[in-house]
Amino acid sequence: MRVELATAADVPGILALAGEVEHWFGPMVAEPGFHRALDKHIADRRALVAFGATEAPLGAVLFGGASPRFAVHWLVVSGRARGAGVGRALMAAVAERWALAVGDVVEVVTFGMDHPGAVESGARVFYERLGFAPAEPAENGPEGGSRQVFRYKRTEAVRFPP
Repeated sequence: MRVELATAADVPGILALAGEVEHWFGPMVAEPGFHRALDKHIADRRALVAFGATEAPLGAVLFGGASPRFAVHWLVVSGRARGAGVGRALMAAVAERWALAVGDVVEVVTFGMDHPGAVESGARVFYERLGFAPAEPAENGPEGGSRQVFRYKRTEAVRFPP
């Protein structure tokens, strides 16, 4: 598997990934706001895409922030590749780019415990295995489902991701 900076050429593949998860996240593929966010992350070199043996992307991540506070804005892994280390590879590449210092914090908003995607997607368990801790509730998603902040704080003893 390889993880690379996303380019404009990757947009159709990333949109295909987004289409796989719209039932959990709400509309994205046809939403101009999502396209603007994607284009901005690519232009800012804050979008990564993971590939396997084929040219179809297996996953993508949009991220931002600066020390001491960083954020995972959106992470998606294709249904055919979940559980195969794609998300972990994306997050390791993000962590390498960030070079987190002791005391730095990474936040992500994911599904609330009662959201149907919480278990089916594996998102909550994924972030917990990376060392994130559930924190305060967040605003509901565009589809109306609950959301929760998960937070990781870099300590001397633990390097993200473990």
